[in-house]
Amino acid sequence: MVGSDGIGKSLASGQTAGEAAQALTAILQTQYLRYMIIASWAIGLLATVGALNAFVWFVGTVGAGILRGSVEKRVSHRVGAGWGMVFPLVATVTTAAWAAAPLMAWFSDAPFGQELALALLVSGYVLVFAQLRSSPRQAILISSPYGLVALAILVSLWGGPLFWPFLAVVPFTAAGLFVLVTMTVLREERIRAFQEHQAHLIEELQTARDKADAANAAKSNFLGVISHELRTPMNGVLGAAQLLGATRLEDTQREYLSIIRNSGDNLLSLLNDILDMTKIEAGKMTFEVVDIATDELHRRVIGPFTAQAEAKGLAFESTFTGAIPAVVRGDPLRVCQVLQNLLSNAVKFTETGTIAYRVHGEPISDQRVRLDFSVMDSGTGIAKDDLERLFQPFTQVDASSTRRFGGTGLGLTIARRMANIMGGDIGVTSTLGSGSTFTLSIEAEVVEWERLQPAEAIRAEVGDGNSLSVLVVEDHPVNRMILEAWLGSSGHTTASAENGKVAIDMAAGQTFDLVIMDVNMPVMDGLTATRLIRTSGHNRETPIVVLSASARHEDHQAGLDAGADAYLNKPIDFASLAEMLARVSGGRTSVSQASNQVQASRAA
Repeated sequence: MVGSDGIGKSLASGQTAGEAAQALTAILQTQYLRYMIIASWAIGLLATVGALNAFVWFVGTVGAGILRGSVEKRVSHRVGAGWGMVFPLVATVTTAAWAAAPLMAWFSDAPFGQELALALLVSGYVLVFAQLRSSPRQAILISSPYGLVALAILVSLWGGPLFWPFLAVVPFTAAGLFVLVTMTVLREERIRAFQEHQAHLIEELQTARDKADAANAAKSNFLGVISHELRTPMNGVLGAAQLLGATRLEDTQREYLSIIRNSGDNLLSLLNDILDMTKIEAGKMTFEVVDIATDELHRRVIGPFTAQAEAKGLAFESTFTGAIPAVVRGDPLRVCQVLQNLLSNAVKFTETGTIAYRVHGEPISDQRVRLDFSVMDSGTGIAKDDLERLFQPFTQVDASSTRRFGGTGLGLTIARRMANIMGGDIGVTSTLGSGSTFTLSIEAEVVEWERLQPAEAIRAEVGDGNSLSVLVVEDHPVNRMILEAWLGSSGHTTASAENGKVAIDMAAGQTFDLVIMDVNMPVMDGLTATRLIRTSGHNRETPIVVLSASARHEDHQAGLDAGADAYLNKPIDFASLAEMLARVSGGRTSVSQASNQVQASRAA
């Protein structure tokens, strides 16, 4: 900074490039302060050496500082390439200009000249060592011009009465500089130890984070695998329950069957909640953007809950206000999932009174609308303190509700996160004893503002009375049995294969009207078998329906890309399969259209 001008340029040849760069950075950050100190020294000289001499020293020292600053900036990025030797040289030369000030004051013969010289000399040393306190060797080198001035003054005092008093100042000054450097080194050692400890803690935290991420990834992979393993036996349970329900049963047996089906549906719902939560956490939740007829959306949302509310003796009200478009773009499946969760909770936690479903539309522009879906109930309400943890996963505001109503506490968490991903949010207002209101607020692109006339519903017959020859390819024996039993009860003949290799051999020698193909099988999977059937043999143009335990759109598309005409999720919905059987006579295109209509009706 100061006369020490070079003050921080001191990087000895033995100093590392990193130390040189740090010292240079400190100097560049404080270089403007040196000019303030130069001006203060010039004012002191003004009273001892005269205006002209003080002005000459001021101009010369400022010029040396400007030149040194220019050199520093030019080589500041080249320290590591050997340019570090430039700094001590430049610093030492410019410090010489500073050292001229105490020399001029001592030999000025002014009444206060010697005292000022001594003060400037000590100040110069302090300035150098203060800035280069972490590099004492470089400080000694750069302050050498002050040492030469002190030596010159001692020589001039030799034999005089002031020689020994002046010499006595040397150990006093050296002791002060030693204390300054020592305290600085101790402090920087403590800082370095703290930084090393902090770096160690950060490394441990990063290691713990990496382990947590790995564990989370392993959990997601495990749930992805277990999804298929759970859906396969679930297909057997629910499929067998559907078949059993079509037989003659006693009242007690039918009651037991109802318990099996309800428990299976609840287990499947729980599985879907866990998988949805996993997909959201992994950022793999997929959302489709399609045209949504709002009338169909409302019917799909409130349909199941009108009957549920009436069964509990509750009134169910639906109200639509504002500007609600006829058709918007969005993901109907996810919107229904969120709203049905809110309605399900409203019915579940309300004993008497009313459930109100209200929709309000507010135009934002000609092409966008804000929709507020509100679900109000007259239940017991929620305490203010409980509202904060209402959307936390695996949490229910009343522990007793878990025992009474069941559930994992994931529903509202999934609903809010889905709303956030779609650009909206869920708000809640509630008062104990006065019920609660949950509101899903979301924006949507408007396709049609005007309300269109509803199209006449398309009805597909379950069958046309003709017996079909169906090849069932499924590795799980229970699933094969259920499919064969259901097809046989409908008057169709079946042949079965436990893997894709057996199916290829059978398809090579016999023509079938329909192939039902499982995807995941040993020996040969269903997609490979589908591709081979499409390349040759008697069944090249036979419609193929693939069965998948995965609900992912990518897996469905993979089946279609392999040559299948339709897909069904496990557990199998026999009503959807019946729709496709009814179209077999129309060929592959007709079965594919039936599949698209089934999926569209579910998404509406």
